[in-house]
Amino acid sequence: MKRLFAIFLGVLFLASCDSEHEGYVISGSIKGEPENGTMVFLKTTDSVNQLVDVDTATVENGLFSFNGSQDEPKMHYLFVDKVRGNAPIIVENGIIDVEFQKDSIGFAKVKGTEQNELFMDFLTESRILSDRARSMQNDMRTAAQQRDTATVAALREEFMEFQEDAKNFNIDFAKNNPNAFVSVLVVGNLLATKALPVDEIRELYEGLSPEMKATEPGKKIGEQLENLKSTEVGAVAPDFSAPTPTGDVLALNDVTSNAKLTLVDFWAAWCKPCRAENPNIVSVYKKYHEKGFDVLGVSLDNKAEHWTNAIESDGLEWNHISNLQRFQDPIARLYNINAIPAAFLLDENGVIVARDLRGPALEEKVAEILGKS
Repeated sequence: MKRLFAIFLGVLFLASCDSEHEGYVISGSIKGEPENGTMVFLKTTDSVNQLVDVDTATVENGLFSFNGSQDEPKMHYLFVDKVRGNAPIIVENGIIDVEFQKDSIGFAKVKGTEQNELFMDFLTESRILSDRARSMQNDMRTAAQQRDTATVAALREEFMEFQEDAKNFNIDFAKNNPNAFVSVLVVGNLLATKALPVDEIRELYEGLSPEMKATEPGKKIGEQLENLKSTEVGAVAPDFSAPTPTGDVLALNDVTSNAKLTLVDFWAAWCKPCRAENPNIVSVYKKYHEKGFDVLGVSLDNKAEHWTNAIESDGLEWNHISNLQRFQDPIARLYNINAIPAAFLLDENGVIVARDLRGPALEEKVAEILGKS
């Protein structure tokens, strides 16, 4: 129920874009009588989406300011010392005005530059949708507590309609605002959540302006869409190599060349759904390995001991490789992996014949193919 709702909520906390001004000035005003000397922090996110400090300022008579230069606009966040929450703001070259109440920083008003004006337009409608969702969820919780099954069922249907409305809002915004950085974020979220078929997402992406495609997240989406072409069913799986637990380097082709059918399994020791699926893969492996079925585990762990302990604990007797870089792993990026478990079933020619088969579906497909060989 929450996946599509997260599409527009998630956009409140990401970013990047374009402007012609030589530098930026953020002019802030806080209402609610903040003490003079209160610290204000300007932060952004790094390549792994962790917050990093950019600059600090102090409040004097309710005012603060930041200045600098931004080659490409990017989402930043304003934090105030001892105040809960933050204010998302697209830092781009130009004069940016920010105003908020001390106790409601998340509802800051940002204006002065094109991308922030578009961002505010997007947030206005998003917050209306958010309020609508919260109201339905509260009503559903109350109905469930009262064991009112009829009302719960009706509200679930209403929430499904809401999810469609939320998705359509995002789609329409991206279509109608090809020059908005928020549109890039919307397309990225639709891709990450698999809320639309890839062909439709590709169409939305192609509708973005060249400037938006050239932004950092725009380039990433383009790369992901290109990678998806090479990892669709019917495509020859891209080759790769990485270290094994013993430090040797093993390539995908080294495994597929000796098998009739190979499962490339993206997993990690910390991934509970992956660990829950491992017994099923073990069962299929033991049953069909001598008939030509093999597995190559690609771990997205970042600690070798966790990786190797999980291999031993779960009895995973097949080949394993990992760069120990979590989702920054170049193999994960090559295969456009943003969630695990994820798996690709390859035939003897390295052609992808199925994706993300779990439980009985995996054995059924393996039995079907090997039964014909």
